[in-house]
Amino acid sequence: MPIDPYIVVLLATVGLAALLPARGTAADVASGASTAAIAFLFFLYGARLSTREALDGLKHWRLHVTVLVCTFVLFPVFGLAARGLVPVLLTQPLYQGLLFLTLVPSTIQSSIAFTSIARGNVPAAICAGSFSSLVGIVLTPLLAAGLLGGDDVGFSTDSLVKIVLQLLVPFLAGQVLRRWIGGFVTRHKKVLGLVDRGSILLVVYTAFSEGMNQGIWHQVSPLRLAGLLGVEAVLLAVMLALTWYGARALGFGRADRIAIQFAGSKKSLASGLPMASVLFAGHASLAVLPLMLFHQMQLMVCAVIAKRRARDPEVTEEASEEAAGASEEAVDAPGGTGAAETEGSAAHPVQGQPQDRVLG
Repeated sequence: MPIDPYIVVLLATVGLAALLPARGTAADVASGASTAAIAFLFFLYGARLSTREALDGLKHWRLHVTVLVCTFVLFPVFGLAARGLVPVLLTQPLYQGLLFLTLVPSTIQSSIAFTSIARGNVPAAICAGSFSSLVGIVLTPLLAAGLLGGDDVGFSTDSLVKIVLQLLVPFLAGQVLRRWIGGFVTRHKKVLGLVDRGSILLVVYTAFSEGMNQGIWHQVSPLRLAGLLGVEAVLLAVMLALTWYGARALGFGRADRIAIQFAGSKKSLASGLPMASVLFAGHASLAVLPLMLFHQMQLMVCAVIAKRRARDPEVTEEASEEAAGASEEAVDAPGGTGAAETEGSAAHPVQGQPQDRVLG
């Protein structure tokens, strides 16, 4: 299973924060910069999402409700059940971070990418991830206040307003301006993707710098980290199984089940980090550690699953039928009876059609 190079950079950022944490004025500057970077990130999300796609996606409401239930009901239930692992496997701070992990929205970009690789319902994955992020802007802080509680979670009306201003308002601004900047964003998506990742790195550095300044790292031992990884592996496996077989039991087709599995079993680092920095303040570094580990785990496992889904027998059979149909059309076409023309016409659908669908 491949390790995402970006996760290596994330870990290096954590190491940098441990060696050279931002303090004093530098910490204030880093905090302000990370807030602005995340706001710009969600502005780009809004500029990328087609309003027509979002409205069309509303017609597929059963799929989106299923994803939302997985994200904001099933995940938190398992998070609450993990309370019984304290203090045997998890410390209280790590458990709070794990519970917070179960409350954040689903991902957008990786859900789309894996659904596309597996040849699932890509438009549904786009809408499901976007709807989950929008709902999570309000629902995640409310769930955190109700389920976490205590002095460690600084939930208030002001914190909710701050999260809405930082995430929702830029997203809506991107939607409003999409008419004029949507084409530019699409043409330069690779360059702007660096902005996406850079903003997350900045938030990670700020959060872990604050953790170093608070001296909280002595609370985490290698044994506790191993226990946390084991718990998260079980959590991911359970959610992957529930989203796949549960969607089948609900009568969804293969393409929809793929979208449900990838959108309903994953958690967003981009949404979770800024929310944690607002809700947990000085304790944000421990709060986001479970989310960072789960993020890497879900990328590794879902990459393998997506590639295997793309090789499902029914997909291979469908591609073969499409190729055969294209070949027959080439034979029946005027002037298309030559062997060379038939072979050339058949070769392109076999090799090109799946690739177009993946990119599409």
